[in-house]
Amino acid sequence: MYRYLIRRFLLMIPTLFFVTVIVFILMRMIPGDVVVMKLVGEGADVTEEQIEIERENLGLNRSYPVQFLDWAWGALKFDFGKSMLTGDDVSRDIKIALPASLQIAIMATLLSIVLAIPLGTWAALRQDTWVDYCVRIFSIAGLATPSFWLGMMMIIGILIITDSQWAPPFDYIPIWEDPWYNLSMLIWPALATGYRYSAVAMRMTRSTVLEVLREDYIRTARAKGLLERIVINRHALTNAMLPVVTVIGMEFAFLVGGLVVTEQVFNIAGLGNLFVDSVIQKDYMVVQALVLLVAFVIVFMNFMIDILYAWLDPRISYA
Repeated sequence: MYRYLIRRFLLMIPTLFFVTVIVFILMRMIPGDVVVMKLVGEGADVTEEQIEIERENLGLNRSYPVQFLDWAWGALKFDFGKSMLTGDDVSRDIKIALPASLQIAIMATLLSIVLAIPLGTWAALRQDTWVDYCVRIFSIAGLATPSFWLGMMMIIGILIITDSQWAPPFDYIPIWEDPWYNLSMLIWPALATGYRYSAVAMRMTRSTVLEVLREDYIRTARAKGLLERIVINRHALTNAMLPVVTVIGMEFAFLVGGLVVTEQVFNIAGLGNLFVDSVIQKDYMVVQALVLLVAFVIVFMNFMIDILYAWLDPRISYA
């Protein structure tokens, strides 16, 4: 197993390399010139000479292979360069935007787990009863409700309850410094996002538990006189969790950089907003660093899911 995990971990390196190559090429295929956008934004009278000087300052006059190798070498040292528009360190911009998005993703994932696994299991155990129907309606409503719309309804409801006295906080403060302020800012986007993604995991949990409950070893465990609680927790859920773990893990990886609209609704300066602004402004350095970060989270979550598979099911040895 250790040999397999080491091999899987090493495979992350070429995966991330090809991701950076692809995004490097695609960003330079987008119409427009970041130098012109920068000079126009500064209010300067743009001339060809100014454009060439700025391109030289940013290193854009070099060949593409040289630009890529220079950036890749810096990325290996966790130096992602400077923003082409603001001149700020890209690492600093990501460090500012990452905590809010990461906390929302963690809170939404925890909410998804808390809702999906108990309710999905309960619905499977009470198949075709009023409990099952209620859980299915709840999950289908979550699938049909966009997170940003639910977020707007939450804001409207809060404004009605507080008589228009509530406003979302603007600055991110870590939860260990001011828990109340932090949660007042992030609990609502986490609830809106977590409900949407819990619906997917809930339906997956119900389906897999129903499938496992029909297996021979479940009937054998019941025939031996084991308590129903032990049959469900030790035998049914352990085997039913494999697909659910995959769904929840991939949802978390997507949420780290995919909360663009939700962050807009709740006025949160997270990775999603930074991503969109950087693409619109053709800020190559920021986009390349963000894509590399999201790609790393996705491949790392796949790696962790493989480890969880072996932990949940001893039959998986990866020999």
